[in-house]
Amino acid sequence: MTIPRDRALALMHEYTASDALRKHMYAVEIAMRAMAERANADPDAWGVVGLLHDFDYERFPNDAHSPTEEHPAAGVRILAREGLPEEGQRAILGHATYCGVPRETPMARALFAVDELSGFLVACALVRPSRSLADLEVSSVRKKLKDKGFARGVSRDDVIRGAEELGVPLDEHIAFVLAALRPHERSFGLGSA
Repeated sequence: MTIPRDRALALMHEYTASDALRKHMYAVEIAMRAMAERANADPDAWGVVGLLHDFDYERFPNDAHSPTEEHPAAGVRILAREGLPEEGQRAILGHATYCGVPRETPMARALFAVDELSGFLVACALVRPSRSLADLEVSSVRKKLKDKGFARGVSRDDVIRGAEELGVPLDEHIAFVLAALRPHERSFGLGSA
């Protein structure tokens, strides 16, 4: 069992005002559902973790990178009271490396692997004339990853480490997440209106 999606969505909207952050969480939810299907796991449980992984980010910013206070620890305490299973709690804590929670489950490794990459793929699409993932290629993503001035907030190390922790080549991981996000790009502000 997990938190029902409608309740997760209500929590996300209650705690997150930023449209951009909400769209990021939608993208991560979609990527997590695809990762769950590939792992023969529960897409609903993994999707909820993706949808809620940053829900507390605005209300509990963590510039000091405290492992026990603010984001994501404060949010995980709320989600525990809401009934999020321990596997989901640990995955959310593990996506922030400063929490020191090892990513021991496929869910935790998947969340870490898709979080920064999803944001980076959306950033890549936003600078394209099409403003779409439809014509975005892995080679273009790799080129943008080398450009340190582009999407500075995205940790290149985390993108690379995420694929390594999954045990897949980076190009394969990028292609997988791109394929997962493309059909749903309008839900996070991309593609034609």
